[in-house]
Amino acid sequence: MAETTTLREHIQGSAAPDATDLAVLLTQLAVAGKLVARELACAALVGQLGPTGGVNVQGEAVKKLDAWANDVVVRALEETGLVSALVSEELDEPLRPATRSGRARYVVCIDPVDGSSNLDVNGIVGTIFSIRRSAAAGDDTRQPGTAQVAAGYIMYGPATLMVLTTGAGVDGFTLDPTSGEFVRSHHRIRIPTRGRIYSVNEGNFAKWEPGVQRYIRHLRTPDVPTGRPYTARYVGSLVADFHRTLLEGGIYLYPPEASRASGKLRLQYEAAPMAFLAEQAGGRASTGHERIMTIDPATPHARVPLVIGSPDDVAMAEDFIGGRQ
Repeated sequence: MAETTTLREHIQGSAAPDATDLAVLLTQLAVAGKLVARELACAALVGQLGPTGGVNVQGEAVKKLDAWANDVVVRALEETGLVSALVSEELDEPLRPATRSGRARYVVCIDPVDGSSNLDVNGIVGTIFSIRRSAAAGDDTRQPGTAQVAAGYIMYGPATLMVLTTGAGVDGFTLDPTSGEFVRSHHRIRIPTRGRIYSVNEGNFAKWEPGVQRYIRHLRTPDVPTGRPYTARYVGSLVADFHRTLLEGGIYLYPPEASRASGKLRLQYEAAPMAFLAEQAGGRASTGHERIMTIDPATPHARVPLVIGSPDDVAMAEDFIGGRQ
């Protein structure tokens, strides 16, 4: 039988300076992920699909599973006593747990159910998380991506998979339904230097700036020496589209639109954690003009455009967006 490494063993055996605390936080996130995966499997049978009728701080309709999963993840993290603040897509303001120990020195940013528009059609969704240390001064709920000590996502697909970085590469852990443990299944993931797939919502083509339009036309134009045309793949869940890009290479884009110049994706719990993963796997993440990881969020729910994936593909996209091609 092949030797296995569990999530906890992987973290505790890492060189991360916070390994003990991170093991606790990430294990609790894994527990929340198991509960979410179980609920997703029977959501249609227990009345958990559809909207609550409420609207979140971003002005988006809240799905029943959005609210339920948020409560599950928040409770799991609060129980650790390690969290000084929580930033969630489903919370208007950062949450500061009322009871926490003197070890509460982490800020956790979460998107409990990424891609929730896929819920009612049984599509792939995920949970995205980002962990930072609390800051001694200033607003510690608004830190750049470079402050992250760990980040990742849990993808709920044919298998439940956690992809994680603690700053020393990227690994994947698949939930073993027999043991109930997340077991390492992908070791030291490296994104290809260049891919053959692009992911973007082409229904918004007319709303994009000219540089983005030129780049997408370029990818669709046949040219055998450069491996074009690229293949278009788009799920509509950042977790699912990024995961394919991470493993197979290529590029994912969510560019700004005429009516949404700052972009749609949230920096703290969508773009920044994915950027951390991409860079740790040898990829790049950009707004099209600047590195995602160095952006200071103006608000807990600040939005940014996102161009992420293989380094050569992101570099070319930046050239088109910047007018250099």
